Amino acid sequence: MQRDIFVKFAMVAAILAMGYGCSSRNGGAGSDTEPTVIGTEPFDVETGAILEGDGFGAGSFAETRTLVSDVNFNPVYFSFDSAQLAPAEVGKIEDVARHLLQNRAHVVLVDGHCDERGSNEYNLSLGEQRAQSVRSYLVSLGVDGGRVQTRSFGEEKPAALGRTEDVYRLNRRGEFGIYK
Repeated sequence: MQRDIFVKFAMVAAILAMGYGCSSRNGGAGSDTEPTVIGTEPFDVETGAILEGDGFGAGSFAETRTLVSDVNFNPVYFSFDSAQLAPAEVGKIEDVARHLLQNRAHVVLVDGHCDERGSNEYNLSLGEQRAQSVRSYLVSLGVDGGRVQTRSFGEEKPAALGRTEDVYRLNRRGEFGIYK
């Protein structure tokens, strides 16, 4: 019994240690490892598998479809270390849902982004959680889930540069790409 408790405690400690890792991009002080390479392929958040097909063609909407350049939506912003949708932001997602419901040939790719704080791995995960929060809300509004893909860029594509709270706020976002 005590062994089971110890094993569970050790697993929780290991998981927490991974979440609070160093945010250094070169592997930390004294590390001789290569920087983390971050892919931009959309992936299934539950399995980690690269999205291959979705009923609208194989691969990412960004690779298989044409961007609708005359349709733009405002980004959805998130609080620090959160993927929770703020009440003030849901109207932006509702605008996207209305567009998709009125334009059945259009699909959306939701990009999740983070500020630079935290490790690359943590920020990729948080960016995906943010994109999935937006996706879930779109689906709850009646948009077919097959018309919504997500991907995470973590901290790799900042909207603004700098190290102030205003800059960090702009980088914690979900962005919409509409494709046909």
